Amino acid sequence: MGVDPAAHPVPTHPAASGRGAPGDTVAYLDHAASTPTRPEVADAMWPWLVASCANPTGAHRAARAARRAVDEARDAVAALLGCAPGEVVFTSGGTEADDLAVNGVLDAAGGVAVSSAIEHHAVADPVAHRGGHTVGVDRQGRVSAEALARVLDDVAGGGDEVTVVSVMAANNEVGTIQDLAGLAPVVARHAPGAVLHTDAVQAAAWCDVASMCAPAALVSISGHKIGGPKGVGALVVRPGVALSARLRGGGQERGRRSGTQNVAGIVGLGVAARILLAERAGLVDRVAALRDTLEAGLAAIDGVEVTVAPGGAPPPDRLCSISHVCIAGVDAEALLFLLDDAGVAASAASSCASGAAESSHVLAAMGVPADLAGGSLRLSLGWTSTAGDVDRVLDVLPGAIARLRALDAPRTPSRPAPPTNRRASIGDTPHQSLATPGQP
Repeated sequence: MGVDPAAHPVPTHPAASGRGAPGDTVAYLDHAASTPTRPEVADAMWPWLVASCANPTGAHRAARAARRAVDEARDAVAALLGCAPGEVVFTSGGTEADDLAVNGVLDAAGGVAVSSAIEHHAVADPVAHRGGHTVGVDRQGRVSAEALARVLDDVAGGGDEVTVVSVMAANNEVGTIQDLAGLAPVVARHAPGAVLHTDAVQAAAWCDVASMCAPAALVSISGHKIGGPKGVGALVVRPGVALSARLRGGGQERGRRSGTQNVAGIVGLGVAARILLAERAGLVDRVAALRDTLEAGLAAIDGVEVTVAPGGAPPPDRLCSISHVCIAGVDAEALLFLLDDAGVAASAASSCASGAAESSHVLAAMGVPADLAGGSLRLSLGWTSTAGDVDRVLDVLPGAIARLRALDAPRTPSRPAPPTNRRASIGDTPHQSLATPGQP
Protein backbone atom coordinates (compact mmCIF):
# COMPACT_ATOMS: atom_id res chain seq x y z
CA MET A 1 0.00 0.00 0.00
CA GLY A 2 1.91 3.04 -1.22
CA VAL A 3 5.41 3.64 -2.55
CA ASP A 4 8.54 2.87 -0.52
CA PRO A 5 10.25 6.28 -0.27
CA ALA A 6 13.73 4.92 0.47
CA ALA A 7 15.92 2.05 -0.54
CA HIS A 8 17.28 1.42 2.95
CA PRO A 9 15.30 -0.34 5.72
CA VAL A 10 12.97 1.81 7.79
CA PRO A 11 12.15 1.05 11.44
CA THR A 12 8.59 0.00 12.17
CA HIS A 13 6.57 2.46 14.19
CA PRO A 14 6.27 1.05 17.73
CA ALA A 15 2.56 1.91 17.96
CA ALA A 16 1.67 0.27 14.68
CA SER A 17 1.54 -3.30 15.87
CA GLY A 18 -0.87 -3.15 18.78
CA ARG A 19 -4.21 -1.72 19.73
CA GLY A 20 -3.28 0.13 22.90
CA ALA A 21 -4.83 3.33 24.25
CA PRO A 22 -3.44 6.16 26.31
CA GLY A 23 -4.31 6.37 29.99
CA ASP A 24 -6.24 3.74 31.89
CA THR A 25 -9.39 3.70 29.78
CA VAL A 26 -11.10 0.31 29.93
CA ALA A 27 -13.88 0.99 27.40
CA TYR A 28 -13.49 3.57 24.62
CA LEU A 29 -16.97 4.68 23.50
CA ASP A 30 -16.05 7.98 21.85
CA HIS A 31 -15.35 6.86 18.28
CA ALA A 32 -17.56 9.66 16.93
CA ALA A 33 -15.00 12.11 18.31
CA SER A 34 -11.98 10.22 16.97
CA THR A 35 -11.18 6.65 16.04
CA PRO A 36 -8.02 4.74 16.94
CA THR A 37 -5.56 4.76 14.05
CA ARG A 38 -5.43 1.41 12.28
CA PRO A 39 -2.05 -0.33 12.60
CA GLU A 40 -1.77 -0.65 8.81
CA VAL A 41 -2.21 3.11 8.55
CA ALA A 42 0.55 3.84 11.05
CA ASP A 43 2.86 1.38 9.30
CA ALA A 44 2.25 3.00 5.92
CA MET A 45 2.79 6.52 7.29
CA TRP A 46 5.97 5.78 9.22
CA PRO A 47 8.44 5.75 6.28
CA TRP A 48 7.14 9.10 5.06
CA LEU A 49 7.67 10.57 8.52
CA VAL A 50 11.22 9.33 9.10
CA ALA A 51 12.85 8.38 5.81
CA SER A 52 11.61 10.82 3.19
CA CYS A 53 11.39 14.58 3.47
CA ALA A 54 10.77 15.13 -0.23
CA ASN A 55 8.24 17.69 -1.43
CA PRO A 56 5.88 16.01 -3.91
CA THR A 57 5.96 19.05 -6.22
CA GLY A 58 9.68 18.59 -6.87
CA ALA A 59 11.33 17.05 -9.95
CA HIS A 60 13.91 14.68 -8.47
CA ARG A 61 13.49 10.98 -7.76
CA ALA A 62 12.48 11.29 -4.10
CA ALA A 63 9.93 13.99 -4.95
CA ARG A 64 8.46 11.84 -7.71
CA ALA A 65 8.10 8.95 -5.24
CA ALA A 66 6.25 11.23 -2.85
CA ARG A 67 3.99 12.43 -5.67
CA ARG A 68 3.19 8.82 -6.64
CA ALA A 69 2.27 8.08 -3.02
CA VAL A 70 -0.08 11.08 -2.96
CA ASP A 71 -1.62 10.04 -6.29
CA GLU A 72 -2.19 6.48 -5.08
CA ALA A 73 -3.89 7.80 -1.96
CA ARG A 74 -6.02 10.10 -4.11
CA ASP A 75 -7.14 7.08 -6.14
CA ALA A 76 -8.10 5.23 -2.94
CA VAL A 77 -10.10 8.15 -1.55
CA ALA A 78 -11.83 8.62 -4.91
CA ALA A 79 -12.83 4.94 -4.91
CA LEU A 80 -14.31 5.29 -1.44
CA LEU A 81 -16.26 8.42 -2.36
CA GLY A 82 -17.31 7.40 -5.86
CA CYS A 83 -15.66 10.25 -7.71
CA ALA A 84 -12.82 10.85 -10.14
CA PRO A 85 -9.35 11.23 -8.56
CA GLY A 86 -9.10 14.75 -9.98
CA GLU A 87 -12.15 15.76 -7.95
CA VAL A 88 -10.42 15.01 -4.62
CA VAL A 89 -8.90 18.03 -2.86
CA PHE A 90 -6.78 17.12 0.15
CA THR A 91 -7.20 19.39 3.18
CA SER A 92 -6.07 19.50 6.80
CA GLY A 93 -9.29 17.86 7.98
CA GLY A 94 -13.07 17.99 7.95
CA THR A 95 -13.27 21.54 9.27
CA GLU A 96 -11.15 22.95 6.48
CA ALA A 97 -13.06 20.91 3.91
CA ASP A 98 -16.37 22.29 5.19
CA ASP A 99 -15.04 25.83 5.31
CA LEU A 100 -13.69 25.56 1.76
CA ALA A 101 -17.03 24.26 0.53
CA VAL A 102 -19.17 27.00 2.10
CA ASN A 103 -16.87 30.01 1.82
CA GLY A 104 -15.31 28.85 -1.43
CA VAL A 105 -18.69 28.88 -3.18
CA LEU A 106 -19.79 32.15 -1.58
CA ASP A 107 -16.52 33.84 -2.55
CA ALA A 108 -16.80 32.59 -6.12
CA ALA A 109 -20.52 33.00 -6.75
CA GLY A 110 -21.76 35.49 -4.14
CA GLY A 111 -25.22 35.00 -2.74
CA VAL A 112 -26.04 33.36 0.60
CA ALA A 113 -25.81 29.93 2.17
CA VAL A 114 -28.54 27.75 3.68
CA SER A 115 -27.82 24.87 6.04
CA SER A 116 -29.70 22.57 8.37
CA ALA A 117 -30.02 23.62 12.01
CA ILE A 118 -28.03 20.60 13.21
CA GLU A 119 -24.82 21.01 11.21
CA HIS A 120 -21.42 20.63 12.80
CA HIS A 121 -19.96 24.00 13.79
CA ALA A 122 -17.53 23.69 10.87
CA VAL A 123 -20.55 24.38 8.62
CA ALA A 124 -22.88 26.23 10.97
CA ASP A 125 -20.39 28.92 11.96
CA PRO A 126 -19.28 29.88 8.42
CA VAL A 127 -22.93 29.98 7.32
CA ALA A 128 -23.85 32.24 10.24
CA HIS A 129 -20.76 34.41 9.73
CA ARG A 130 -21.77 35.04 6.13
CA GLY A 131 -25.36 35.92 7.04
CA GLY A 132 -26.89 32.63 5.94
CA HIS A 133 -30.10 30.86 6.86
CA THR A 134 -31.02 27.58 8.56
CA VAL A 135 -33.64 24.91 8.01
CA GLY A 136 -35.28 23.35 11.04
CA VAL A 137 -35.52 19.62 11.74
CA ASP A 138 -38.09 17.33 13.32
CA ARG A 139 -37.82 15.55 16.67
CA GLN A 140 -35.68 12.83 15.07
CA GLY A 141 -33.28 15.35 13.52
CA ARG A 142 -34.56 15.00 9.95
CA VAL A 143 -34.70 17.78 7.37
CA SER A 144 -37.93 17.52 5.41
CA ALA A 145 -38.27 18.45 1.75
CA GLU A 146 -41.14 20.77 2.66
CA ALA A 147 -39.12 22.66 5.29
CA LEU A 148 -36.17 23.07 2.92
CA ALA A 149 -38.39 24.30 0.09
CA ARG A 150 -40.06 26.81 2.39
CA VAL A 151 -36.75 28.32 3.53
CA LEU A 152 -35.35 28.47 -0.01
CA ASP A 153 -38.52 30.21 -1.22
CA ASP A 154 -38.44 32.66 1.69
CA VAL A 155 -34.82 33.58 1.00
CA ALA A 156 -35.52 34.08 -2.70
CA GLY A 157 -38.59 36.13 -1.84
CA GLY A 158 -36.40 38.40 0.25
CA GLY A 159 -34.23 39.17 -2.74
CA ASP A 160 -31.23 36.95 -1.97
CA GLU A 161 -29.86 34.22 -4.20
CA VAL A 162 -28.96 30.93 -2.52
CA THR A 163 -25.71 29.63 -4.00
CA VAL A 164 -24.83 26.80 -1.58
CA VAL A 165 -27.02 24.49 0.52
CA SER A 166 -25.31 22.34 3.14
CA VAL A 167 -27.02 19.32 4.70
CA MET A 168 -24.86 16.81 6.55
CA ALA A 169 -25.05 13.18 5.48
CA ALA A 170 -25.28 11.95 9.08
CA ASN A 171 -25.28 13.89 12.31
CA ASN A 172 -22.25 13.60 14.55
CA GLU A 173 -24.16 13.84 17.84
CA VAL A 174 -27.33 11.78 17.45
CA GLY A 175 -26.57 9.80 14.29
CA THR A 176 -29.56 10.80 12.14
CA ILE A 177 -29.01 10.09 8.42
CA GLN A 178 -30.46 12.60 5.97
CA ASP A 179 -32.23 11.77 2.71
CA LEU A 180 -29.89 13.58 0.35
CA ALA A 181 -31.48 11.94 -2.69
CA GLY A 182 -34.82 13.41 -1.65
CA LEU A 183 -33.44 16.86 -0.82
CA ALA A 184 -31.29 17.39 -3.91
CA PRO A 185 -34.28 17.83 -6.29
CA VAL A 186 -35.73 20.40 -3.88
CA VAL A 187 -32.54 22.43 -4.15
CA ALA A 188 -32.59 22.13 -7.95
CA ARG A 189 -36.20 23.36 -8.14
CA HIS A 190 -36.23 26.08 -5.52
CA ALA A 191 -32.63 27.33 -5.76
CA PRO A 192 -31.47 26.43 -9.28
CA GLY A 193 -28.29 28.46 -8.91
CA ALA A 194 -27.18 26.60 -5.79
CA VAL A 195 -24.86 23.63 -5.28
CA LEU A 196 -25.48 21.01 -2.60
CA HIS A 197 -22.71 20.34 -0.08
CA THR A 198 -22.75 17.51 2.43
CA ASP A 199 -20.54 16.98 5.46
CA ALA A 200 -19.92 13.23 5.30
CA VAL A 201 -17.30 13.22 8.06
CA GLN A 202 -19.39 11.03 10.35
CA ALA A 203 -21.10 9.02 7.62
CA ALA A 204 -18.02 7.84 5.74
CA ALA A 205 -17.12 5.06 8.18
CA TRP A 206 -20.59 3.50 8.13
CA CYS A 207 -22.45 4.34 4.93
CA ASP A 208 -21.97 3.74 1.22
CA VAL A 209 -21.03 7.37 0.72
CA ALA A 210 -20.32 6.85 -2.98
CA SER A 211 -24.05 6.23 -3.50
CA MET A 212 -25.43 8.20 -0.57
CA CYS A 213 -23.57 11.42 -1.42
CA ALA A 214 -23.81 11.16 -5.21
CA PRO A 215 -26.43 13.96 -5.35
CA ALA A 216 -24.01 16.40 -3.67
CA ALA A 217 -21.64 18.59 -5.67
CA LEU A 218 -19.31 18.97 -2.67
CA VAL A 219 -18.51 16.24 -0.11
CA SER A 220 -16.31 16.57 3.01
CA ILE A 221 -14.55 13.78 4.92
CA SER A 222 -11.90 13.54 7.66
CA GLY A 223 -9.15 10.97 8.17
CA HIS A 224 -9.40 10.40 11.90
CA LYS A 225 -13.06 9.38 11.73
CA ILE A 226 -12.30 6.34 9.54
CA GLY A 227 -9.23 4.88 11.25
CA GLY A 228 -6.82 7.30 9.61
CA PRO A 229 -4.66 10.03 11.11
CA LYS A 230 -5.69 13.41 12.46
CA GLY A 231 -4.79 16.49 10.45
CA VAL A 232 -5.88 15.29 7.01
CA GLY A 233 -9.18 15.27 5.17
CA ALA A 234 -10.62 15.77 1.72
CA LEU A 235 -13.25 17.71 -0.20
CA VAL A 236 -14.82 16.29 -3.34
CA VAL A 237 -15.43 19.05 -5.88
CA ARG A 238 -17.58 17.88 -8.80
CA PRO A 239 -16.98 19.26 -12.30
CA GLY A 240 -18.54 22.65 -12.95
CA VAL A 241 -18.56 23.86 -9.35
CA ALA A 242 -17.26 27.42 -9.04
CA LEU A 243 -14.98 27.38 -5.99
CA SER A 244 -12.62 30.12 -4.84
CA ALA A 245 -9.50 28.97 -3.00
CA ARG A 246 -9.18 29.94 0.66
CA LEU A 247 -5.42 29.29 0.72
CA ARG A 248 -3.39 30.77 -2.12
CA GLY A 249 0.26 30.26 -2.83
CA GLY A 250 1.94 27.34 -4.56
CA GLY A 251 -1.15 26.21 -6.45
CA GLN A 252 -1.28 22.66 -5.09
CA GLU A 253 -4.46 20.60 -5.42
CA ARG A 254 -5.16 22.14 -8.83
CA GLY A 255 -5.10 25.62 -7.35
CA ARG A 256 -7.93 24.88 -4.92
CA ARG A 257 -5.82 24.43 -1.80
CA SER A 258 -2.25 25.71 -1.80
CA GLY A 259 0.36 24.41 0.63
CA THR A 260 2.85 21.57 0.60
CA GLN A 261 0.94 18.31 0.79
CA ASN A 262 1.07 16.34 4.04
CA VAL A 263 2.45 13.21 2.38
CA ALA A 264 2.39 10.98 5.46
CA GLY A 265 -1.13 12.05 6.41
CA ILE A 266 -2.43 11.67 2.86
CA VAL A 267 -0.87 8.20 2.59
CA GLY A 268 -2.54 7.28 5.89
CA LEU A 269 -5.91 8.55 4.66
CA GLY A 270 -5.54 6.48 1.50
CA VAL A 271 -4.76 3.29 3.40
CA ALA A 272 -7.69 3.89 5.76
CA ALA A 273 -9.97 4.41 2.74
CA ARG A 274 -8.85 1.10 1.18
CA ILE A 275 -9.38 -0.84 4.40
CA LEU A 276 -12.77 0.75 4.97
CA LEU A 277 -13.98 -0.02 1.47
CA ALA A 278 -12.98 -3.67 1.91
CA GLU A 279 -14.28 -4.19 5.44
CA ARG A 280 -17.16 -1.77 5.94
CA ALA A 281 -20.05 -4.17 5.32
CA GLY A 282 -18.89 -6.67 7.93
CA LEU A 283 -17.95 -3.92 10.35
CA VAL A 284 -21.41 -2.36 10.09
CA ASP A 285 -23.10 -5.66 10.90
CA ARG A 286 -20.85 -6.28 13.91
CA VAL A 287 -21.16 -2.77 15.33
CA ALA A 288 -24.91 -2.63 14.76
CA ALA A 289 -25.28 -5.77 16.88
CA LEU A 290 -23.21 -4.16 19.64
CA ARG A 291 -25.32 -1.00 19.42
CA ASP A 292 -28.53 -3.00 19.77
CA THR A 293 -27.17 -4.79 22.83
CA LEU A 294 -26.09 -1.48 24.31
CA GLU A 295 -29.48 0.14 23.78
CA ALA A 296 -31.33 -2.84 25.20
CA GLY A 297 -29.30 -2.39 28.37
CA LEU A 298 -29.80 1.38 28.39
CA ALA A 299 -33.57 0.94 28.08
CA ALA A 300 -33.58 -0.98 31.37
CA ILE A 301 -32.17 2.01 33.29
CA ASP A 302 -34.82 4.25 34.82
CA GLY A 303 -35.05 7.68 33.20
CA VAL A 304 -32.77 6.93 30.24
CA GLU A 305 -34.32 7.89 26.90
CA VAL A 306 -32.75 7.08 23.53
CA THR A 307 -32.78 10.36 21.62
CA VAL A 308 -33.23 8.96 18.11
CA ALA A 309 -35.00 5.69 18.70
CA PRO A 310 -36.20 3.16 16.12
CA GLY A 311 -39.89 3.41 15.42
CA GLY A 312 -42.07 6.31 14.40
CA ALA A 313 -43.54 7.01 11.00
CA PRO A 314 -41.34 6.64 9.13
CA PRO A 315 -38.62 5.26 11.39
CA PRO A 316 -35.48 7.40 11.22
CA ASP A 317 -32.38 6.20 9.47
CA ARG A 318 -29.44 6.45 11.84
CA LEU A 319 -25.83 5.42 12.08
CA CYS A 320 -25.18 2.00 13.58
CA SER A 321 -22.33 3.45 15.65
CA ILE A 322 -24.04 6.09 17.81
CA SER A 323 -26.31 5.65 20.80
CA HIS A 324 -27.31 9.06 22.10
CA VAL A 325 -29.43 9.21 25.23
CA CYS A 326 -30.85 11.86 27.52
CA ILE A 327 -30.96 11.06 31.22
CA ALA A 328 -33.43 12.77 33.52
CA GLY A 329 -32.09 14.23 36.75
CA VAL A 330 -28.42 14.03 35.79
CA ASP A 331 -25.82 16.63 34.84
CA ALA A 332 -23.87 15.47 31.79
CA GLU A 333 -20.55 16.93 32.86
CA ALA A 334 -20.65 15.24 36.24
CA LEU A 335 -21.70 11.97 34.63
CA LEU A 336 -18.78 12.08 32.20
CA PHE A 337 -16.45 12.61 35.15
CA LEU A 338 -17.74 9.51 36.90
CA LEU A 339 -17.61 7.41 33.74
CA ASP A 340 -14.09 8.53 32.99
CA ASP A 341 -13.02 7.74 36.54
CA ALA A 342 -14.46 4.25 36.03
CA GLY A 343 -12.55 3.74 32.79
CA VAL A 344 -15.29 4.58 30.28
CA ALA A 345 -14.57 7.25 27.67
CA ALA A 346 -17.71 8.92 26.32
CA SER A 347 -18.98 12.40 25.51
CA ALA A 348 -22.08 14.52 25.74
CA ALA A 349 -22.06 16.30 22.40
CA SER A 350 -19.64 17.17 19.63
CA SER A 351 -16.06 16.93 20.85
CA CYS A 352 -15.59 20.43 19.46
CA ALA A 353 -17.96 21.70 22.16
CA SER A 354 -15.58 20.68 24.96
CA GLY A 355 -17.52 17.62 26.05
CA ALA A 356 -20.46 18.72 28.16
CA ALA A 357 -19.48 22.32 28.83
CA GLU A 358 -21.71 23.79 26.11
CA SER A 359 -25.38 23.10 25.49
CA SER A 360 -26.08 21.27 22.27
CA HIS A 361 -27.53 23.29 19.41
CA VAL A 362 -28.45 19.97 17.82
CA LEU A 363 -30.71 18.91 20.69
CA ALA A 364 -32.21 22.40 20.88
CA ALA A 365 -33.06 22.28 17.18
CA MET A 366 -34.68 18.87 17.69
CA GLY A 367 -36.89 20.28 20.42
CA VAL A 368 -35.36 18.33 23.31
CA PRO A 369 -36.23 20.20 26.55
CA ALA A 370 -33.25 21.98 28.04
CA ASP A 371 -33.45 20.16 31.38
CA LEU A 372 -33.39 16.79 29.61
CA ALA A 373 -30.67 17.86 27.17
CA GLY A 374 -28.53 18.75 30.18
CA GLY A 375 -28.24 15.02 30.85
CA SER A 376 -27.19 14.02 27.34
CA LEU A 377 -24.71 11.21 26.75
CA ARG A 378 -23.23 10.04 23.44
CA LEU A 379 -21.87 6.50 23.38
CA SER A 380 -20.21 5.81 20.04
CA LEU A 381 -18.73 2.57 18.78
CA GLY A 382 -16.08 1.83 16.19
CA TRP A 383 -13.74 -0.69 14.62
CA THR A 384 -12.04 -1.60 17.92
CA SER A 385 -15.30 -1.93 19.92
CA THR A 386 -16.06 -5.22 21.64
CA ALA A 387 -18.83 -6.81 23.65
CA GLY A 388 -16.64 -6.18 26.69
CA ASP A 389 -16.81 -2.43 26.05
CA VAL A 390 -20.60 -2.58 26.01
CA ASP A 391 -20.68 -4.73 29.15
CA ARG A 392 -18.38 -2.29 30.93
CA VAL A 393 -20.51 0.78 30.29
CA LEU A 394 -23.72 -1.05 31.21
CA ASP A 395 -22.06 -2.20 34.42
CA VAL A 396 -20.84 1.28 35.39
CA LEU A 397 -23.59 3.60 34.14
CA PRO A 398 -26.51 2.67 36.47
CA GLY A 399 -24.42 3.28 39.58
CA ALA A 400 -23.09 6.59 38.27
CA ILE A 401 -26.62 7.79 37.51
CA ALA A 402 -27.88 6.70 40.91
CA ARG A 403 -25.03 8.49 42.64
CA LEU A 404 -25.68 11.77 40.85
CA ARG A 405 -29.40 11.60 41.51
CA ALA A 406 -28.74 10.95 45.18
CA LEU A 407 -26.48 14.00 45.35
CA ASP A 408 -29.19 16.18 43.82
CA ALA A 409 -32.07 14.76 45.88
CA PRO A 410 -33.49 17.21 48.46
CA ARG A 411 -32.65 16.25 52.02
CA THR A 412 -35.35 16.83 54.65
CA PRO A 413 -34.19 15.16 57.88
CA SER A 414 -36.90 14.62 60.47
CA ARG A 415 -34.56 15.48 63.32
CA PRO A 416 -31.13 17.05 63.67
CA ALA A 417 -28.28 14.67 63.05
CA PRO A 418 -26.32 13.82 66.22
CA PRO A 419 -22.83 15.28 66.44
CA THR A 420 -20.15 12.97 65.14
CA ASN A 421 -16.44 13.00 64.50
CA ARG A 422 -16.65 10.53 61.66
CA ARG A 423 -15.15 11.37 58.30
CA ALA A 424 -17.60 13.24 56.06
CA SER A 425 -19.12 11.14 53.29
CA ILE A 426 -20.44 12.11 49.88
CA GLY A 427 -23.37 14.49 50.23
CA ASP A 428 -22.48 15.81 53.71
CA THR A 429 -21.01 19.07 52.46
CA PRO A 430 -21.56 21.35 49.46
CA HIS A 431 -18.08 20.40 48.19
CA GLN A 432 -18.90 16.85 47.21
CA SER A 433 -16.51 14.31 45.80
CA LEU A 434 -17.48 12.61 42.56
CA ALA A 435 -15.27 9.58 43.16
CA THR A 436 -16.48 6.23 41.97
CA PRO A 437 -18.14 3.85 44.40
CA GLY A 438 -15.67 2.22 46.74
CA GLN A 439 -13.21 5.11 46.69
CA PRO A 440 -12.81 7.52 49.64
